[in-house]
Amino acid sequence: MGKYILGLLLLSSAITLNAQKTIIHCGRLIDVKAGKVLTSMTIVVEGKKISDIQPGYTPPSSADKLIDLKSMTVMPGLMDMHVHLESETRRGAAADRFVLNPPDIAFSSLKYARITLMTGFTTVRDLGGSGVNIALRNAIARGDVVGPRVYTAGKSIATTGGHADPTNGYRRDLMGDPGPREGVVNGKEDAYHAVRQRYKDGSDLIKITATGGVLSQAKDGANPQFTEDEVRAIVTAAKDYGFIVAAHAHGTEGIKRAIRGGVTSIEHGTMMDDEAISLMKQYGTWYVPTITAGKSTGDSAKIPGYYTEIVTPKALSIGPRIQATFAKAYKAGVKIAFGTDAGVFAHGKNWMEFVYMKEAGMPVLEAIRAATLSAAELLGVTDQLGSIEKGKLADIIAVDGNPVDDVNVMGKVNFVMKEGVVYKQ
Repeated sequence: MGKYILGLLLLSSAITLNAQKTIIHCGRLIDVKAGKVLTSMTIVVEGKKISDIQPGYTPPSSADKLIDLKSMTVMPGLMDMHVHLESETRRGAAADRFVLNPPDIAFSSLKYARITLMTGFTTVRDLGGSGVNIALRNAIARGDVVGPRVYTAGKSIATTGGHADPTNGYRRDLMGDPGPREGVVNGKEDAYHAVRQRYKDGSDLIKITATGGVLSQAKDGANPQFTEDEVRAIVTAAKDYGFIVAAHAHGTEGIKRAIRGGVTSIEHGTMMDDEAISLMKQYGTWYVPTITAGKSTGDSAKIPGYYTEIVTPKALSIGPRIQATFAKAYKAGVKIAFGTDAGVFAHGKNWMEFVYMKEAGMPVLEAIRAATLSAAELLGVTDQLGSIEKGKLADIIAVDGNPVDDVNVMGKVNFVMKEGVVYKQ
C-alpha cells in the first residue's frame, strides 16, 4: 500500500512538473527570419520546446515560472560552426601531443564546453580533434556535463604530411605511416576507408583539410593537399552515410578543388579569388569565415616564441587576411554561416566575430542570423533550431543591451537557456 501511495505521489509530481510553463517577458526579441527587433513580447516554454510567442507581456498563472528579461535583448541560442573544444591556444602548445593523454584532454574540454555555453553558444560544430570530442558530445547529450549541443567531425581527414596529419613535426623514427584509421588518405580507396572509419567512430560530419594550414608543423599554409578526385570520393562516400563535408581551405587552388568536389562548406577561405566566389555561388557552397582566429593567430605570432619557427611566418601572412576576404564574399552574395575557430583563440571570445563581421560591412542583425538561422540551415536542423518559433527547441539567450546600437553587447550574455533548461540567469 505504501509503495502504491508513493507511486501516485511521484506520478502527481511528474504531471505537475510537465504542466508547468515558463513565461519569458522580452523587452526586445530578435526575429531572425524577418531581420527585425520586436518589442514587448512573451515566449512560452513547455518542457524542451517553445509552445507560443505572444505580443505584450502575458501574465503567468500561479503554476507558471516567470522570467523577466524586459531590460534585455532576447534571441535564439547562438551557433558556432567551427570550434575545437579539446584544446586552447597557449605558448608551447605544440608539445601537448607528446605529453597529454586522452583523460587530460577530456578534463580540459569540460571547461571549454561550459565556457562556450555560458557565453550564449548553445550549439557548435567541433571540426577536428583526437576523438575525445565525440565522447564530450555524448556526455553533454546525456546530461552528465554542461556544454553546448555538439556536432562533431571527430578526427579530421588529411593527406600524408597534410594539415591534419597527426605526425607532422615528429622525429622520423616516430612518424610511421598513418593511414585512414588515423585520418590520413592517399587516393580514392583510402578516402572511402577514412569516411567509413569516421562513421564507425561516431562522427556527425566529415572535415577535410583541403590545403595547408597555419598551426600545423609543416611548411606551407596554403598549398592544395587533395586532388579533386580525392575530394569527390570523400564527398560521395560521405553522402552514403548521411554526412556533410566541411573543408578547411586557405589557398585558392585548394578552395576551388574542394568546391568542385562537392563539399558543403569552406572554412577560412582566406585566399579565395573572384573565380572561387563565383564557384561558391554556383555550387551553393557555404562560407564559414573564422575572422577571429585569423586576427588572433596574427597577433600571437608577434609574441616571440609563442609559436614554433615553422608556424610563425604562416600566422603572420595568412591570419590577418581573412576579414578582407569575408567582406568580399559577403558583398558578392556568398552564403555565410557564423564560425570562429575557437580554441585557436581563447574559448568564450567567440562573440568577437560579430564585431569583425560588422567592421567588414555586415549589419549586426545579419551577423546574428548567420549565427542562428543560417547555421541551422548549414546543419540541416531548421525544423528544430535557429529561430524562436512555436514547436522549436527552447534555445534562448539574452544580452544586456541592444546589439543593433552596440555590437559589443554580444559579449554580455546574461541569460542562457538550452532545451528549456536555464543555465545562466
